[in-house]
Amino acid sequence: MALPPGVPTPGNGTRVRRAPFEVMTTDAQPWSAKAWAIHLVRTELRLLIGLTVVSVFLWAFLHTMGEVREGDTYRFDRSILLALRRQGDLAVPIGPRWLQETARDVTALGGVTILALVVVVSIALLVLHRRRIQALIFGAAVLLGQTLAELTKHLVGRNRPDLVPHLDLVYSSSFPSGHSAMSPIVYFTLAGILAAGEPNRGAKTLLLGVAAALVLCVGASRVYLGVHWPTDVLGGWAMGTAVALLATLVLHRFAPHRSRRAGRPGETPVAPQPKA
Repeated sequence: MALPPGVPTPGNGTRVRRAPFEVMTTDAQPWSAKAWAIHLVRTELRLLIGLTVVSVFLWAFLHTMGEVREGDTYRFDRSILLALRRQGDLAVPIGPRWLQETARDVTALGGVTILALVVVVSIALLVLHRRRIQALIFGAAVLLGQTLAELTKHLVGRNRPDLVPHLDLVYSSSFPSGHSAMSPIVYFTLAGILAAGEPNRGAKTLLLGVAAALVLCVGASRVYLGVHWPTDVLGGWAMGTAVALLATLVLHRFAPHRSRRAGRPGETPVAPQPKA
């Protein structure tokens, strides 16, 4: 049904003004009480589910840290590390030569240099696109994750694996794996920001899938190169994913994408005023 000329509709270039709650009447706002209730229930339910998932990953991280400090993970870690090396020559990992070079290339994607470049460029682009809240939350998540990882390393003080020779340089304690902790914070959070503005569901799935593949490959490469125990990687994944999910919840709560905000309750389209 065609609307009369001059009637403002969302998406036709009109401005959107948020109406105060106390003046929301059926005349000023077409959203019914039932629609408001459904909106609030869905919002709160989404938040509750998100916080539950964050709590699960935090519990997994704390549980793994407790097991590591008690020494209960040694047999598990030892069996996996030795399974990734040739019998009779522990200096050589299983697989062809090119796999070792690939592992070194992949592990660099979770290193300080690459992640720092990704973070700086991403924040700069977000600021240039006037998405300052997203940039602030993304940067805060990275700083929080780095701080937690360093504090945990000092608290646990776990030594690096000594069963096999290291195929990469190491500088700090073993638990948790910094590569495995920071890669989900950077790649998952960034994928969430990009997916929020992507209308195509297939593109959203691709973004999240690529982020997940990067995180898994970076973590696996740390064990393959012999520089981390497997539980270091599991703990890093759990901690990093918890921080990334928490950042995503904050983003959805305080910095929703513009395309989602246009049709929210409490927003009334306003036609542009003619210039005098």
